[in-house]
Amino acid sequence: MAEEVINETAAAVEAPAAEEVKVKKGKKRIDLQGIACVFASFNNTIVSITDARGNVVAWGSPGNSGFKGSRKSTPFAAQLAAEVAAHKAFDLGMRKVDVRVKGAGGGRESAVRAIKNAGLEVLSIRDVTGVPHNGCRPKKKRRV
Repeated sequence: MAEEVINETAAAVEAPAAEEVKVKKGKKRIDLQGIACVFASFNNTIVSITDARGNVVAWGSPGNSGFKGSRKSTPFAAQLAAEVAAHKAFDLGMRKVDVRVKGAGGGRESAVRAIKNAGLEVLSIRDVTGVPHNGCRPKKKRRV
């Protein structure tokens, strides 16, 4: 008698857990307009595409695209990274972006061009590189 009660309660506990697993996740949809942030340093280029509120929707970097070492700083690597991020955002439903470029690296122009060629409409391009008002002391000059 006690064994039957234990088996019935065990079956009752397992049944609801199996139903919860069947819940399907809906497709993520985002705004039509967003912001593409391109950070181009001398060693790397990082592209982040956010919605209007600043939440990151898609991103790409040369290291994520298979480049290592000094090849990450090339314009071609920046182009591939921007294409990856732009295609992800396009697939989620984004169609227009405002581009914000920061830094002085070699991948600035190629990243913006790749975003445009990936199908996203570029509404504006802004340079948001920080300019020091005589802040930190610069590094010593290189002697070669």
